Amino acid sequence: MNDDVWLARAVDLAAANVADGGGPFGAVIVRAGALVSSGQNRVTRDLDPTAHAEVVAIRAACGQVGDFSLAGCTLYTSCEPCPLCLSAALWARLDRVVYAADRDDAARGGFDDRAFYELFDTPRSEWTLPVDHVRLDSAALPFDTWLAHEGRTAY
Repeated sequence: MNDDVWLARAVDLAAANVADGGGPFGAVIVRAGALVSSGQNRVTRDLDPTAHAEVVAIRAACGQVGDFSLAGCTLYTSCEPCPLCLSAALWARLDRVVYAADRDDAARGGFDDRAFYELFDTPRSEWTLPVDHVRLDSAALPFDTWLAHEGRTAY
């Protein structure tokens, strides 16, 4: 199957989700030409601001393949991934992300995430959400413990 087929499937999931009272976002994850998982926006249904379609699909795919790495997979999504979803795709080590609508289409629909993109280009001192570094004496303890743990799973 080609990109158009998988993108159409993601778009159909997004439209169906709207009909079910959800947000207009859908995603599928594909490996070697086969569907691994799909996801629809579940933010309002699950009261979870991280339940974007891409994240839902990534969570399901990881469960399906039994690994936190989705190397060898492609994420097809109905809309350009927001910074949260793009970060999730990077952490999942997806090979590729393909999207249909762009951030301007999303903004027209009331889902304007341009402010998030712009935020990362702004010094933290100017953010409206304070992100403060408070250094404890024990701050490095979790990482020291991690490095000393012989049975850790590297990622």
